[in-house]
Amino acid sequence: MFRLDKKVTIVTGGGSGIGRAIAKVFSGQGARVFVLDMDEEAGNSVVKEILKEKGMAEFRKCDVADQTAATGVVENIFARCSSIDILVNNAGIAHIGTAESTSEAEFERLIRVNIKGVYNCLRAVIPHMKKNGGTILNMASAAATVGIPERFGYSMTKGAVVAMTLSVAKDYINQNIRCNCISPGRVHTPFVDGFITKNYPGREKEMFEKLSKTQPIGRMAQPEEIAYLALYLCSEEAAFVTGCDYPIDGGFIKLNN
Repeated sequence: MFRLDKKVTIVTGGGSGIGRAIAKVFSGQGARVFVLDMDEEAGNSVVKEILKEKGMAEFRKCDVADQTAATGVVENIFARCSSIDILVNNAGIAHIGTAESTSEAEFERLIRVNIKGVYNCLRAVIPHMKKNGGTILNMASAAATVGIPERFGYSMTKGAVVAMTLSVAKDYINQNIRCNCISPGRVHTPFVDGFITKNYPGREKEMFEKLSKTQPIGRMAQPEEIAYLALYLCSEEAAFVTGCDYPIDGGFIKLNN
């Protein structure tokens, strides 16, 4: 079950965190993974790990917010493989701020990466999926559904990701293209560690525990736990699933009242 043998898969933001876990889990199930990231060192590191485990992977440097660049990378992959079976739109940036404290430049950068980046990849990949079908998975967030302090711009972009997911699922259901999204709660990634170190020097352990306990289950998710849900949604076992947003949040959305 949950095999992805020879499925040509694009994972944006695949160099670290959730994207890295998805790339590794998918390759372990037989997928041919293309890791897209701006960080060459991180992206190539993931590819080396996959190759060491006898998987199939290649790295492509790509700024998903640049439509010309994103389209060019997708066309190159299609030319190499003659198909694109799975797209995981995982690349994104975080931001801390309210409507007042978020600058125009920060707001526009969030839109450029988190919304336009997803759109650029959708626009590039969908034409190649229309003939033989395919699976698209977008990374949203619990912040799209629940009000979280000082996440104004970030929440806005993830709400847009959910809306794009529903629209794509509706528009291409007759072309056998499925589109879903995942809404994680807090996940223990290098970003979280860096955020705590930067903003709470000397209080790292205290703040890590505090952030962990904001989820009713009492801890943050591990990236691999998100990757396993992604694997199901991109596998043939989920062939009847489309147009859905799946929370994976330790009870945050429904139980944190």
